[in-house]
Amino acid sequence: MAETIYALSSGAVPSGVAVIRVSGPEVKTVVEALCGTLPEPRKTYLSKLKDPETGDILDEALVLYFEGPASFTGEDVAEFQCHGGRAVVAALLRVLGGFENCRPAEPGEFTRRAFDRGRMDLTEVEGLADLIAAETESQRKQAVRQMGGALGSLYEDWRKRLIHMRAMIEADFDFADEEDVPGSVADEVWKEADQLRLEISDHLEKSKSGERLRSGLQVVLMGAPNAGKSSLLNAIAGRDVAIVTEEAGTTRDVIEVHLDLGGYPVTLVDTAGLRETDGIVEREGIRRAEERGRQADLILWAVEPGGVEANVAGLPADVTESVPVWTVRTKADLETLPEQDSSGTIQQIPASSKSEEGMKALFDGLTRFAEETISLGEAPLATRARHRHYLNDCLSGLLQAVTADHLPTELRAEDLRRAADSLGRITGRIDVEDLLDVIFRDFCIGK
Repeated sequence: MAETIYALSSGAVPSGVAVIRVSGPEVKTVVEALCGTLPEPRKTYLSKLKDPETGDILDEALVLYFEGPASFTGEDVAEFQCHGGRAVVAALLRVLGGFENCRPAEPGEFTRRAFDRGRMDLTEVEGLADLIAAETESQRKQAVRQMGGALGSLYEDWRKRLIHMRAMIEADFDFADEEDVPGSVADEVWKEADQLRLEISDHLEKSKSGERLRSGLQVVLMGAPNAGKSSLLNAIAGRDVAIVTEEAGTTRDVIEVHLDLGGYPVTLVDTAGLRETDGIVEREGIRRAEERGRQADLILWAVEPGGVEANVAGLPADVTESVPVWTVRTKADLETLPEQDSSGTIQQIPASSKSEEGMKALFDGLTRFAEETISLGEAPLATRARHRHYLNDCLSGLLQAVTADHLPTELRAEDLRRAADSLGRITGRIDVEDLLDVIFRDFCIGK
């Protein structure tokens, strides 16, 4: 018999209101014992909660009862909205633990039960996790869309199309000898498979924005020592994050600041100044700086007045070839921000860290870059490396099936099966048991 689980599902106490959630086969017994009666499902009741052993009143709370399977977990669920005092919450949790077959929930266990009972697919579960972790408006919108099932519905539609293609091939085998069956059904299947391959490729390309949105754009500050990088970082962050001195080479390690620019997540990274040095620690800092530059979505190259600008001397060539670079004149006299498309390779921006006007110009440029880089349409996007991995597996199977016309049809049909299974693994329909513990362990207790 399944155990009944309970947990504090709201924030840390003390608080104005605390929500305690219970799910499982003993919910009716628990509610009747605490409230004296079982409320009508899906209606809110004000009830005095009593300790069933002593009869003491624990609290006066709002009680909601959801009868399974029409609940979040698919089981009977109850929620007690009580006062958020430490003693109140502790007493109620203590009483719940006294019921037979009841125990505290593990992190993510309520959502895990919803998944196990078909109330959510794996993309919706991940969308819920992203919604809880969302820090910007654009992240919230993307998470809500995924949690609502848009991404899972898209992948399930593709999977059904692949299953239909395989069914048509089977029909072609079964009725190959029938005289009234014109042509070969399988010929049309390969055309449809190729069309689906193009759709998935296009989806993968557009989903680069979704992955950037979830993890945040990486904007890396680079330049020579004492070029004003750390001062610029502090000015953008609005607080003292990095140490600023007249001594060159103060920054030895990578420093990160997470920002919300116009609703888009941006991680601003300060790095060690680039120069020739014999110091072991500083050399390691420079190596890390160059590595972060290769991973960046945008590099802000900081220079002093009279410093090298356009050719960003000192920046490795393999970085400038793949990552857009803006030259930021950190200590120059202020000028108006040039009207340039931020997709350009080199962008000249005068932005003294001591001037509000200069910082506004830089903020506006970064916000515009984020908007252009993370262009979210209405179509659902893949947001995780796991999605991209299985989508690439699906594409591999489709490509093999479409191009291997020299192979027997049975083998090409097997490639279609492999492609469909890859899509099924994204939504959690096929062979994902080894992934579940990893996914759900990141949830908070009570969710």
